[in-house]
Amino acid sequence: MRDRFTSRCHAAARFVAQRGLLKSVVWSATSVTVVGRERLENVEDTYVVVANHTSHLDTPLIMCSLPRRLARYLAVGAAADYFFDVWRRRGLTALFFNAFPVDRTGRNPRRVSAKSLLNRGVPLLIFPEGTRSRDGSLGAFKPGAAALASSARLPVLPVAVIGAHAAHPHGSKWPKPGRLPVGVVFGEPLTALPGESVSEFTERIRSAIVGLSEEHSDRILGANTASLDVVIPEGDRP
Repeated sequence: MRDRFTSRCHAAARFVAQRGLLKSVVWSATSVTVVGRERLENVEDTYVVVANHTSHLDTPLIMCSLPRRLARYLAVGAAADYFFDVWRRRGLTALFFNAFPVDRTGRNPRRVSAKSLLNRGVPLLIFPEGTRSRDGSLGAFKPGAAALASSARLPVLPVAVIGAHAAHPHGSKWPKPGRLPVGVVFGEPLTALPGESVSEFTERIRSAIVGLSEEHSDRILGANTASLDVVIPEGDRP
């Protein structure tokens, strides 16, 4: 049985909404650099994207930077208490991002879960920090994404989003003027190693994202790096 998560008709509508409207808006409001798409050539239909989260720009940047074949059915976990509390916001979130509700309180389990979607072959985008960073720094990762990928024996695609916090910080209603530089960097797919614990896999994913940010920030942000950087916590720096 097909529903909006796997329907070809819904996928076609999302393509128009994402690539025809959303991408046009985001790419005109910011200056976007995409790095590492060639690393995704051997990725198949079901996978878990894991990324840092600093801005409302993160999701459209990632979804519109992925190759069409990988983005077609990608579903995004979105906070139930914000994105699904009002019918209009719920409808737009579902249309643009194929979103499913995530209960951050743990008190209201939902019929649609990340695990159930993966079991049906639906790829996921997960922000393991759990919420947007308020200052652009990278927070601790919750183990859910690594646990899901490990148990299902699926690859994790680590992604570093660079400059999004500066371009559209927490609390702002629209990206700042001037088409500030932002970047999406795809890393090599990661799979859980034999005997690797969920916490170890989680830390390896996080370290990969830190490394991608450190490697590509200067290139993406250029001379503005000092004021538009991705903030790496002191303990993560070499």
